[in-house]
Amino acid sequence: MRKLTDIDAQTSAQKETFKVVGKTLKHESADKQVSGEALFVDDYPTPRGTLHAAVVLSRIAKGEITKLNLHAVENAEGVVSVLTCDAIPGEKDIGTVFKGDPLLVLDNQIRYYGQPIALVLATSHDLAWKAATLAEVEYQTADEVILTHHQAQHLEHLLPTHQMGQPVEQRVFEKADVHIQGDMHVGGQEHFYLETQASLTEMTEDGGVFVRTSTQNPTEIQKLVAEVLALDFNRVTVDMRRMGGGFGGKESQAAQWACLAALGSYHTGRAIKIRLPRSIDMTATGKRHPFYNRYQLAADSQGNILAANMEVNGLCGHSPDLSDAIVDRAMFHADNSYFLGNACITGHRLKTDMVSHTAFRGFGGPQGMIVIEKAVEELALNVGLDPFDVRMKNLYNQQNHVTPYGMPVEQHEDMKEILLSLEASSDYRARRQAIKQWNKANPILKKGIAITPVRFGISFTATHLNQAGALIHVYTDGTIQVSHGGTEMGQGLHTKIQQIVAQTFGISQDKVLVTSTRTDKVPNTSPTAASSGADLNGMAAHNAAKEIKQRLLDFAQTHYQPHAELDIEHGKLVGLQQEVSWSQLVQQAYMARVSLSATGYYKTPKIGYDRETASGRPFFYFTNGASCSEVTIDTLTGEMTVERVDILHDVGSSLNPGIDQGQIEGAFIQGLGWLTTEELVWREDGTLLSNSPMNYKIPTIGDYPKQMHVEFYEKANPEHSIYRSKAVGEPPFMHPISAWCAIYDAVAAISDHRVAPQLHAPATGEAILTACDHQFAWLKMHAQSEENSDVVTS
Repeated sequence: MRKLTDIDAQTSAQKETFKVVGKTLKHESADKQVSGEALFVDDYPTPRGTLHAAVVLSRIAKGEITKLNLHAVENAEGVVSVLTCDAIPGEKDIGTVFKGDPLLVLDNQIRYYGQPIALVLATSHDLAWKAATLAEVEYQTADEVILTHHQAQHLEHLLPTHQMGQPVEQRVFEKADVHIQGDMHVGGQEHFYLETQASLTEMTEDGGVFVRTSTQNPTEIQKLVAEVLALDFNRVTVDMRRMGGGFGGKESQAAQWACLAALGSYHTGRAIKIRLPRSIDMTATGKRHPFYNRYQLAADSQGNILAANMEVNGLCGHSPDLSDAIVDRAMFHADNSYFLGNACITGHRLKTDMVSHTAFRGFGGPQGMIVIEKAVEELALNVGLDPFDVRMKNLYNQQNHVTPYGMPVEQHEDMKEILLSLEASSDYRARRQAIKQWNKANPILKKGIAITPVRFGISFTATHLNQAGALIHVYTDGTIQVSHGGTEMGQGLHTKIQQIVAQTFGISQDKVLVTSTRTDKVPNTSPTAASSGADLNGMAAHNAAKEIKQRLLDFAQTHYQPHAELDIEHGKLVGLQQEVSWSQLVQQAYMARVSLSATGYYKTPKIGYDRETASGRPFFYFTNGASCSEVTIDTLTGEMTVERVDILHDVGSSLNPGIDQGQIEGAFIQGLGWLTTEELVWREDGTLLSNSPMNYKIPTIGDYPKQMHVEFYEKANPEHSIYRSKAVGEPPFMHPISAWCAIYDAVAAISDHRVAPQLHAPATGEAILTACDHQFAWLKMHAQSEENSDVVTS
């Protein structure tokens, strides 16, 4: 009998006789979540004697503590203990890639507003947080608090600058038919996960710690807790069943709260729970990086881009956190889907006196991608062409298909096909003409429309993170338990793993149970991030299932019928004259002492990026897509309505179409919030003003497009991904760039597209109104100029 191969595994999903992968199955926790039975960290029964933790927070952004009196805190009702950095037995700095993140204020130095100074342990959540407000803290404040690009750009950068390509000489731009240059402020974004940061810890009998925590990165929590408490890694176990949202905000920044809870358990010997109130979570945790970007394009009179200088500046906060890789990804996506000719992309990591910004869905890609789209809009205005036509002219193609960092764009024809298909299905040309007529007839309400592409690279750009493990047990009743290294944050990862394992074995998905993610089952895991959760962990689980299945088929051939071509489908052994069920096969294999447990491992092939030469293949493949958005703006108020959105998105061979559609719709709305309503505002002293739902506006049902159409571009991934699927977590986040471009188009309609709008992101009502006022001012000045010219002529 021939051995199972990866080709067998890929093609089996296409069999009409048996199909689990590719079907729309409901989320594995849907019933529990709807009924309220799904357990999050704060829902688990607390052990007897559990204490609750809170933190004393700094009330300045930069300076030094000159006096710290915790006497009132220690004597407050319910308080059992108060700990400062001196109580940390091991590592006091929990920075991972780079140091710079003290667990508690170190050496009295304040780095950002809301920095934890002391840990308060009390008998209830409310008493702990009430006591934390009683601390008497005096400060020597710094002369200046650095918050903006203009303040930070001339100071020492947080990390070294990185550059792809050589700067294009200015004479190239001066000699070009068209030379445009500009800048763009790109705002940050609050994660606003429904479940705030939360951890529950308790000591174990061997002097270790058991940690339940809401994190995308259990292995990092294990490592940091062990280092903080000066323990061996094997004495720390982290368990993570589900998060109430993560979006990147729990990739690195869940660690601080887990370590603080563990520190409390270490000193008291009691279980400790910490759960951040919403305003504290918003104040004390990092956001999506704000960026300030510049661009120069040289083009011919037909809108073909000849050369480009691009500069991206990430405002990182007080410490590196993940900023190096985030700014890198902004650079990797600064070209989006376009060949920029002779191009140079430069990335700066700027230090600011605020909370350290961190991962957020897209991981810097959106902040890089939107800038080239703004530049293309401006280029279209300069050459008098439809922006869609300018985009089509500059797509990567057979002759020009290599990125500024040397990676070939192999699916460039797919992107062209996606855009042309969306142009037709969205009826773009006819709607463009109708919008022109509307704008001529309506002086107050203006409409805009735009189609924009998305080309997003899939893989961690840190090569070593592109690996995963899984553990599968088959029990003698035929049921299966799977543990893998990925974490479930609502995105349906466990559901997809359940389908993959069932498909690989040839059984129904109801026999497969995916358990919580635990560091004592699957070690050394990568974070669930970079859209790679299903790609990595799905393939690892598939490899483990394939190994056990091969053992079962080898046994069956020996036991039942030598030389037979056997397989398992629909829960039955096929290829025999007699009927043998899956459970019978498993039971008989067990009796014959066949191992029914296996680990699986996977590492992504082909990838590797050399930062010294700024070249290589950082991504396994690209996910493609395009969206068309139509908006209406009120030029007197700045109010904006999204009239219609059409999305065509490349998911390869979808593992679960229903879940993928939900991911695309949710990503669009979250991205729309980033670009239109969600505005982070800091006071000059570094205080975050937008620290609650009352003053930070995430999208509501009123912001949802009046019409929204999502379709899949159905084409199997040419790369050997799990069942030829493509990642779907982050790429659709960038589709609402088309909505921002449509707003830009609507504002430009005021001047009949004769002057480029002064619009940045987010395009809030205030920002839109300001951009409209600039257009009206130009019209007034232009009219006066023409009037004066007529007077002189007469």
